[in-house]
Amino acid sequence: MESRIIPLGATALHVGVTGRGRDVVVLTGGPGCVQYLERDEIAPRDHRAWYPEPRGVGRSGGGPHTMEEAIADLEGIRAAVGIATWIVVGHSWGCDLAVRYAVEHPQAVTAVVGIAGRGPQRDRTWSEAYEAGKATEPVVDIDWVPEVHAALSDSFTDWIHRADLWSGLAACRVPMHFIAAGDDIRPPWPLAQLAALVPRGRFSTVPGVPHDFWSTHPEVWTETVTNACTAS
Repeated sequence: MESRIIPLGATALHVGVTGRGRDVVVLTGGPGCVQYLERDEIAPRDHRAWYPEPRGVGRSGGGPHTMEEAIADLEGIRAAVGIATWIVVGHSWGCDLAVRYAVEHPQAVTAVVGIAGRGPQRDRTWSEAYEAGKATEPVVDIDWVPEVHAALSDSFTDWIHRADLWSGLAACRVPMHFIAAGDDIRPPWPLAQLAALVPRGRFSTVPGVPHDFWSTHPEVWTETVTNACTAS
């Protein structure tokens, strides 16, 4: 894994890069978590994978920011390293960021692979199922920055309240493959709805794995992401 520092205005962001092949940018969850997927052993095979660490988190400069700024950072990184288009892989909240990025910058995104995301909704039954299952979820220790989490969460809420949210999704022709973890405590129906809404959507499930199967089942994660990127 090569470590790069990408200057963006007054801020410098850390980006890891590994492998060779078609370009893939990998987004982590939280929001506000460190780049926990930046590991050679779980990188998609036969691809060149980029791992940006969010602004204000870990090795990246800056601080609390909005989804708009997070997307601008992705575009700034893409321009700085000279990539025309890339596949966007997002885990958990990173899936939601990937979807918005594709809607707003379709010319930059070859495809979206969204894994174990929540989707742009606020539903009481979803939240109740999530809260009921929290005690049974495998514990994976991930560093995160509460201030960044709060700012991005507020920005996410603003985004899902936009009047043009659903029309924008329905008009986006970027291929999107949404993948649920079969043993995730997060109900998968929002991902299935997204797959049915976007013109080139697909939904599938990886059975027998929890939300953070990149940690608990790394071989399954690598195979899942590699196959999804190769098919994109």
